[in-house]
Amino acid sequence: MTAVTTTIRRGTTAEHELAQLQREHGRPLFALLLRLCDGDRQRAEDLVQETFVRAWQHPEALRAHDFTSVRPWLLTVARRLAIDARRARQARPAEVGDAVLENARVCADHAERSAAMLDVRDAVKTLTPEHREVLVQVYFRGASVAEAAEALGIPPGTVKSRAYYALRALRRVLPGYAADLR
Repeated sequence: MTAVTTTIRRGTTAEHELAQLQREHGRPLFALLLRLCDGDRQRAEDLVQETFVRAWQHPEALRAHDFTSVRPWLLTVARRLAIDARRARQARPAEVGDAVLENARVCADHAERSAAMLDVRDAVKTLTPEHREVLVQVYFRGASVAEAAEALGIPPGTVKSRAYYALRALRRVLPGYAADLR
C-alpha cells in the first residue's frame, strides 16, 4: 500500500468516525451550548461545529483508552469554546443594527461649541467697555437687571438700554448666530 492510499483511508475513516461522533454526541453538545449561549441557536450550532473540528484535529484524544466515552472530553471542549466566545464578545463593543443608529440621540459636538465660544469671545471684545460690562453681568454671570445696576452703579434703565445696544452690535458682528441672540 502506498502512502497516498493510507492517507486516503485514514481520511475516510476519520470522516466516518466524525460522523458517528456527531450522531452520538451532537444533541447533548447542542443542548449544553444552547444553555451556555443564552438560547442563541446560531452561536450554539457554530460552537458544536467548532467542537467537532477540535475532535478532528486531535484524534488521539478520541482514541484514548483511559475512558470509555469521549463525551466528557467533547463537553469540556465545548464548554471552553463557549467561555472563550463569551469573553471575546465582552472584549469588543456591542454590535448595533441600522435601526438603532437611526434612532440614536445625537450628542452635542464639543468642537462646534468651542468654536462658537471663541467667536462670541472675539465679538464681545469689539464692544465698548460699558456695553461689555453689562453683558458680563446680565448674560455671563446671570445677574438680574437690578443686581447688575447695583454692581455697576448705574440705573436699571441704563442696564437695559446698554444690553439692548450690545446685543444689536453682536448681531452685526455674528450674523450666523443672530437667532441665538434674541
